[in-house]
Amino acid sequence: MKKGKPAKKYSQAGRVHDIIRLIEARHGITIEELAEETAVNRRTIHRDLNAIQEAGYPLVSEWLNGSKAYRFLTRFKDVPPINFTLQELMTLSFLRSQLDILKGTPFREDMEAIFHKVNSVLPPRYAAHMERIARVSLPLLQGGRDYGKVAEPLKLMRDALLYQYRLTLGYRPPGKRRTAEYKVDPYTLIFYKGGLYLLGYAHNRKALRTFAVERISHVRVEKERFEMPEEFRPEEQLKSAFGIVEEKAMTVKVRFSPQIAHAVGDRLWHPTQKIRRERDGSALLSFTAGGRMEIISWILSYGRYAEVLEPEDLREEVKGIVTEMAGMY
Repeated sequence: MKKGKPAKKYSQAGRVHDIIRLIEARHGITIEELAEETAVNRRTIHRDLNAIQEAGYPLVSEWLNGSKAYRFLTRFKDVPPINFTLQELMTLSFLRSQLDILKGTPFREDMEAIFHKVNSVLPPRYAAHMERIARVSLPLLQGGRDYGKVAEPLKLMRDALLYQYRLTLGYRPPGKRRTAEYKVDPYTLIFYKGGLYLLGYAHNRKALRTFAVERISHVRVEKERFEMPEEFRPEEQLKSAFGIVEEKAMTVKVRFSPQIAHAVGDRLWHPTQKIRRERDGSALLSFTAGGRMEIISWILSYGRYAEVLEPEDLREEVKGIVTEMAGMY
């Protein structure tokens, strides 16, 4: 330690934070210099450097004037210390549990890697808390999709989305046995009702198309890159859709019976919705959106507790479906 320099009292997180700052500030710094600056021994510095590397920082070493010096491959500025409250750790664990529905995808693998990095730089008692907190939330997921068979195509799509590379993908539409090939500029990955969808510009259709990821058979990343249209905003693109199907919007009005009016009225189904409570306890919900089959499926999920009032052709279509269902039973 430098003469006259007072020793600091560090937590591990605080010391790691200072080490990152020192490495960032200099072209190269030795273990001896780090030990002197932080007032700990070489073994502790070695342990901290391992934690920094496991946390994903591109730490490299090289010989400088006869001593091994450490530096980052790229410069890191203003890296904050890794400090978490128990409440924040609980929230992270809760979000981690919700990703069980993405089992088999690279996104689930990335989340596990992120938690490994977080744990590697947490003080031991916080790491122990993470194990306990992992049991605080329990995800109950139904209708999960099997993404294991498309894990590799998903990795290629992820990189193409990040670096804006054009894709050639094989896709099997619902009800079709044959796979069709599309040349696509991938714009956005959409997570909707537990499923992943790729929204992009299909060159052979000259239009935006949405692809259910589990129906993609193969992916090839092309050498061509594309520019995202300045006017494209995914949230604007789908704002008139009830779900992810973009069709001509219609004004829909549905009456929900008193038994379930509270469950319907407490949720946001579409940005344009209006809800009116009736004296008998029922609820009238109206909205303007496209995606006919999605709307019908949603209405039918409430069975006899939902009645379509408008538009008339939608009411007749639902009536026909219900009549066919009655014939089945």
